[in-house]
Amino acid sequence: MAMGKTTSGGNTATGRRRSGGGPVAFFIALFIVALGAIQLVSTFHTYALSLAELNGLKRQESVLIERKRELENDISRWDDKSYVTAQARDRLGFVFPGEVAVRVEHPEAVTGQEHVNDKAASQGSTHSPLPWYSELSYAFAKADQPVKSGAAAKGTTSSGAASSSKQHAQQPDQHDTNGSKTGDTKQ
Repeated sequence: MAMGKTTSGGNTATGRRRSGGGPVAFFIALFIVALGAIQLVSTFHTYALSLAELNGLKRQESVLIERKRELENDISRWDDKSYVTAQARDRLGFVFPGEVAVRVEHPEAVTGQEHVNDKAASQGSTHSPLPWYSELSYAFAKADQPVKSGAAAKGTTSSGAASSSKQHAQQPDQHDTNGSKTGDTKQ
């Protein structure tokens, strides 16, 4: 009964080792290592993006803190009565009782320098700028107009005129003394 230890496939307990198990295990291990490397790269990429965003937010924070300081400084200036008086004189043209307000019509004649607003007007066109909706309406109207440039426009115009003149030559209008057509009328 020594044969009772063999299984139906003929394998014994000592013969259960597979000769093909080594390469399969190697490829499974290689696959796991590759997945780990991809996960690691993804983690470092996310870290780098988060670090860049953090640096950008820190820069934005420093700009906003500086802007807040400037605005608080402007607010504190308005608490000073002399600053308010100077702004009322400059911006609104206010004067104290008993003072005479003098407005110079052409300051460039006095100072010898051209005024900033006059310089922009002299460099630009002579008309004042239109509101945005008028500019848009003008642009649409101009875009709807046919383009007249070069020989293409001339060829179209002359061929169109030639075809209409051929039609008139083929069907002449004949009028009698009463102004009615004589060629096409049936009696």
